[in-house]
Amino acid sequence: MMNDPCVEHFVQYLEGEKNASEHTISNYLVDIRQYCEIVWGEDAQPPYKWAAADRFAARKFLVFFQKLELSPATTGRKLSALRSFYKFLLREEYVEQNPFSGLNLPKKGNYLPQILSITEVGRLLDAPAKLVGQQQSTNPKQKLWREYMVARDSAILELLYSTGMRINELVTLPEESIDLLSGVARVRGKGKKERLCPLGSPATRTIMKNLELRENVWLLEGRRDARSPVFLNKNGGAISARSIERMMKKYVLFCGLNADLTPHSLRHSFATHLLDAGADLRSVQELLGHASLSTTQIYTHVSVERLKEVYQLAHPRA
Repeated sequence: MMNDPCVEHFVQYLEGEKNASEHTISNYLVDIRQYCEIVWGEDAQPPYKWAAADRFAARKFLVFFQKLELSPATTGRKLSALRSFYKFLLREEYVEQNPFSGLNLPKKGNYLPQILSITEVGRLLDAPAKLVGQQQSTNPKQKLWREYMVARDSAILELLYSTGMRINELVTLPEESIDLLSGVARVRGKGKKERLCPLGSPATRTIMKNLELRENVWLLEGRRDARSPVFLNKNGGAISARSIERMMKKYVLFCGLNADLTPHSLRHSFATHLLDAGADLRSVQELLGHASLSTTQIYTHVSVERLKEVYQLAHPRA
């Protein structure tokens, strides 16, 4: 894929002009690779004949994902990625037309994010101590690791809910960006834009515990690294986003909560609970790192829907 000069130029454009993150660029490359495989076949090799693709090729790409019954949001994101790619190719005169320019994006429908109630959040945040605490061991090394795992998992869940940060923002968060004295974390979000996220007292305490036990784990291993990750995996490296997703799934099932809940559900819950408590929309937008206020407004709909549910259950003439 990266042997194609058009794709290489597009990546340079994303890095230089758009200041896109590695995660964003990776998503673009996945979508472009899928497009190539669908239009020219899996055996096709770069450089690709971008100018030869027409509206039928673009529609073939759309139909492929519709047959897979992917969500309209996912399909729409892939179409937007290819539309942006061809817009760049058109600007740089690699092609004479954008085959995606006249293709309508699928309607997303009334999507409302899944959130946890305040009580459910409490149960989830207490889960690491309860679940891991049940696992006994006489091996000193295993015992120390389990103590650290409780502190680490608690800190991760507290941090996600306390700040509303995205999972990729958390796994790339350097220790020097966390100011425990002031109770804030400096987070680098989409487009490499930085924002300050306040830390609640429980989050601050669990992070301190995580850092304290992390040092014990490193000393036990006979290693010490001044730039060690905030959250360690079993190999002493930085914990991955996928590992956090698996970790949360384990605790969600342990608590008997909806199995479809993800780390991003804590971000949704963070925003909804703030609005429910009277926070203004602009402040929530800043805390979430949304570029557009319209993106944040989805949470006002969530709050209204919850009020409707309460009304239906409680009002005698609902």
